[in-house]
Amino acid sequence: MSQPLLRHHGRFPYRPITDHDPAHWPGETRLAVYLGFNLEHYAFGEGRGVGIAPPAPEGEPDVLNYAWRDYGNRVGAWRCLALFESLNLPAGVIANTALLDHCPELLEAFAARGDEIIAHGHTNAERQGQLDETAERRLIVACRERLATHLGQAPSGWLSPWISESERTPDLLAEAGFDYLLNWAHDDRPTAMRTTAGTLWSIPYPQEVNDIPTISTHRVSMQEFCTMIRDQFLELLAQSQQQRLVMGIALHPWLVGQPFRLRQLREVLTELAGYREAEGVWWTTPGAIARQVQAEAAAPAPE
Repeated sequence: MSQPLLRHHGRFPYRPITDHDPAHWPGETRLAVYLGFNLEHYAFGEGRGVGIAPPAPEGEPDVLNYAWRDYGNRVGAWRCLALFESLNLPAGVIANTALLDHCPELLEAFAARGDEIIAHGHTNAERQGQLDETAERRLIVACRERLATHLGQAPSGWLSPWISESERTPDLLAEAGFDYLLNWAHDDRPTAMRTTAGTLWSIPYPQEVNDIPTISTHRVSMQEFCTMIRDQFLELLAQSQQQRLVMGIALHPWLVGQPFRLRQLREVLTELAGYREAEGVWWTTPGAIARQVQAEAAAPAPE
């Protein structure tokens, strides 16, 4: 008896991990590792937002949760920046353009050390997937243009606020000139996505080794989160003997920038930063990964 096919996104086909990718990243490395460091700003008293406590009753400004999140921009992010600098680790800084109104000097400080700035919508108080096509196109173009104007370079990557997509999001991103997207967590390797404006690369972005779902939602301790980071790294490094892989570590400064968590983050990153090119590890950014696979896809096939 025939059965109906389930609805499919149509962006890329199924591919098992046993269908191996090339063996190496640049420098004969096998595991590409990046820090996905989220800098976000939220509206006061309205819209969505991560909370340390239940939201305030309707009609009452949510001072508690707003102030807790803003600690990340005022304190936590600066301490994380110093940590990354001390370990010589690059960061992929995933940024709301609302930061340019609220605390532009923070975004400028990461850009000044050469970190990649990745577009993250205007604010995480809103969901991108609920916009109509005109409004979503306007959001994508405005974020790209504003970051380019302020920082002197247009972003090549995008992570939607709340990883909220419409059916047309990949098409609109490719149309606007973006090269890659971080929304999909379906593989440990980059994936070429079909769009109406050409190829858009999906670069793996973690939902497990990610402090919001882990610490804020599932109430995992920072010690356990650091164990997760270490175990993910060591297992993927072992798996990368078969083929090159990607590992992201998703961080938010109002969580990991809290002093008691920062101390433990420093310990695990100091340990993992000891693995470098000689050990097969490429500390990098999502944009550099995207450029590498783009270049390979554009290269002539060997005769």
